[in-house]
Amino acid sequence: MMEDLANQIRSWWPSEIDGLKMSLAFSFALCIISWVMVKRSRNGAPPLPPGPRGLPLIGSLPFVEPDLHRYFAKLARIYGPVMKIQLGRKICVVLSSPEVAKEVLKDHDAIFADRDSSAAAIALMYGGIDIAFSPYGPDWRMMRKVCSREMMSPKVLDSYYCLRRREVHETLRYVRTKAGTPVNISDMAFGASLNVVTSMIWGDTLDAEDRRSVGHEFRRVAGEAVDLLGSPNVSDLFPIISRFDLQGVVGRMKRVSSWLDRIFDSVIDQRLKMDRGEGEGEGKSKDFLQLVLQLQKEGGAKTPMTPNHVKAMFVDLVVGGTDTSATTIEWAMAEMMHNPEIMKKAQDELEQVVGMDHMVEESHVPKLHYLDAILKEALRLHPPVVFLVPRSPRKPCTIGGYTIPMGSRVFINTWTIHRNPEGWDNPLEFCPERFYNSTSKWDYNGNDVRYIPFGSGRRMCAGVPLAERMLTYVLASLLHSFDWRLAEGMKLDLSDKFGIVLKKATPLVAIPTPRLSNPELYS
Repeated sequence: MMEDLANQIRSWWPSEIDGLKMSLAFSFALCIISWVMVKRSRNGAPPLPPGPRGLPLIGSLPFVEPDLHRYFAKLARIYGPVMKIQLGRKICVVLSSPEVAKEVLKDHDAIFADRDSSAAAIALMYGGIDIAFSPYGPDWRMMRKVCSREMMSPKVLDSYYCLRRREVHETLRYVRTKAGTPVNISDMAFGASLNVVTSMIWGDTLDAEDRRSVGHEFRRVAGEAVDLLGSPNVSDLFPIISRFDLQGVVGRMKRVSSWLDRIFDSVIDQRLKMDRGEGEGEGKSKDFLQLVLQLQKEGGAKTPMTPNHVKAMFVDLVVGGTDTSATTIEWAMAEMMHNPEIMKKAQDELEQVVGMDHMVEESHVPKLHYLDAILKEALRLHPPVVFLVPRSPRKPCTIGGYTIPMGSRVFINTWTIHRNPEGWDNPLEFCPERFYNSTSKWDYNGNDVRYIPFGSGRRMCAGVPLAERMLTYVLASLLHSFDWRLAEGMKLDLSDKFGIVLKKATPLVAIPTPRLSNPELYS
């Protein structure tokens, strides 16, 4: 049939047309025919989403603005809550309302359960076998089950409290030495978050000196990993040239992965020696490493965890649980310093619940309702991962009346959803009372898609139980132990800077003043 059509097309052209023109015309005609046949094959399926017209081959790349969350929000006001944009050879779909987000995260969750992983993520995560980036399937279900039921259960997290407490108190001692001098809140919160996470990973496997030494390097390497994950990479937009790694992103990420791999191998080997010499680590604090090594030993076919699975899970915890936590703490502190009456109200609550002659303990956290509202509001107005982790449909699916192509990259713009005036009163105002006085049961589990800082559905963040405890505990300790003020002449800047984690454009620097009645509490 196609050959007959081609012959017929050739007969339309006079013999004097030269070969080049003939070839161009023939190619154009075949494109038209193919387009018609594709249109017919859709059998009345809904159209693709609307979106800006791009250029041949490169799409809309030349027009993309640096603050991608704002750029996508601006386009959504033109094209609607379901929008298509071509970036290189990659078809991207941006969802900007809770209604269409619900269709992906709830109604068609199984279809959108896969990730559209970047080349950098695959290089970091042992080929993409971690919880965050691995394809939906048996391996992912096994990893998620281990994380949710064995590592993040309330009982297990309770048993690790002594490790979290040790690291938080170490942070408070450090801040006490900086009293009266400027402290970079982001760096301090990042160090605290990293120390808490790594301490829970390997507990007492490393002595205090080794923990400090490795922790210092971890801060540098984890920060580099986050930066590389957020770096635009031409290999992701033009897969045909990905093997050349033109920007060197994958090469640099492989070096990061290699460094992490050596550290984890060393710690795992040390833990195995300890267990052989001490009867499975008797007398030592429990930690994630001890737990997963025991599961790996006992699992067999039921839990076929390889050493790389274990290490990939730990990379998830280190990379996913540090920068996001530090950024959230920084935003909460910045908003409270911008609204001193909110900070005063939070400190009054802490005085009432904890008292000025005691340090904050995690047992106090469930009673800190206003502080919980402050954190929820910080995560609403400044969601740390604005697009969550991009999803990819396993087959074409209709969302909001449009066809989402199989294999496309689907962004859910939580920044826009959390600022939607149809879902929130005065959405640009930092107002913890919206959570404190609300009759709705707001939580972090994605049950209401108007509020999804950690995602929703089967691929939502697996570390939510730990984040809930850690964020509130660290923030409460900083507020209860110290008063905070800006340096003389400094102005508070609340602008943000787009990246894989939405950080403050200008890091928050503040001066702490001890406020507890007994100075010995800090030591």
